[in-house]
Amino acid sequence: MGGSIASAFAKAFRVPPAALRILLMAGVAAGFGAVFGTPLAGAVFALEVLVIGRIQYDALLPCLLAALVGNWTCEAWGIVHTRYEVAFMRDVIIPSQGFHFDPWLLGRVVLASVAFGLCATFFTRASHWLGGVMKQLCPNSLLRPVIGGVAIIALVHLLGTREFLGLGVWSPNPGDLTISSFFQPGNTVQWAWFWKLLFTVITLSSGFKGGEVTPLFFIGAALGSALSGLMGAPNDLFAALGFVAVFAAAANTPLACALMGIELFGAQNAGYLAIACFVAYACSSHTGIYKSQRLAVRKR
Repeated sequence: MGGSIASAFAKAFRVPPAALRILLMAGVAAGFGAVFGTPLAGAVFALEVLVIGRIQYDALLPCLLAALVGNWTCEAWGIVHTRYEVAFMRDVIIPSQGFHFDPWLLGRVVLASVAFGLCATFFTRASHWLGGVMKQLCPNSLLRPVIGGVAIIALVHLLGTREFLGLGVWSPNPGDLTISSFFQPGNTVQWAWFWKLLFTVITLSSGFKGGEVTPLFFIGAALGSALSGLMGAPNDLFAALGFVAVFAAAANTPLACALMGIELFGAQNAGYLAIACFVAYACSSHTGIYKSQRLAVRKR
């Protein structure tokens, strides 16, 4: 939406082609920063997302200003962004001592990050594959959403729950799983990430449009929570790592997602957040959720 609004402004004010690209990037930055309350991540996301491995530095200041203004505008309207509590090391870190690193915990973070990268790859490939299959089997674009809707209804009845519908940020039923619930101690549901992934892949592949970003946050937080139970790691920390790392790998934007983790969860675990995003990115494929994304530098 941010890019579309920027494009409309470009046409209205006859922006020259040389500045059009920067204006579109600024629109993306403003939208991302405003929606999630993470202006620094929004600015870097706009710089990273267009081309894998290459950043256009002349757009850095416009993107940062746009993201900050977008976020400030939301705050001025009284819009409150969802906040997530990560209690791990929150009251222990002293800034002068640097980041917290525990070798045993670090090893588990790396292993979990590999899983985050593989999960993102599975999501992107499944989405592209099923989307292609749906187009082949049902050329009628108006009928594909009907088929997808029937499949989703069948899954709801099969599982006996509606908690995997929607974005996963909020539910009218207090007992349903949401993104915030995965940060709570003891709330580990081993296969919640898979069911959310399946619901999202079917929905998007059958022609429904609404975005992959927030569902990927849900998938990542759910997977991180599940892995924390298997590895004996802090639940809230691993939910936070999965939250940003799965999206980092799926969108090929590790720097932006590392910053997003710091903005959302605090700087006390910045080292773990960065490692999770970078390892997940390295373990994922070049094919991301955005088909228009181009490849400049290969990952390996």
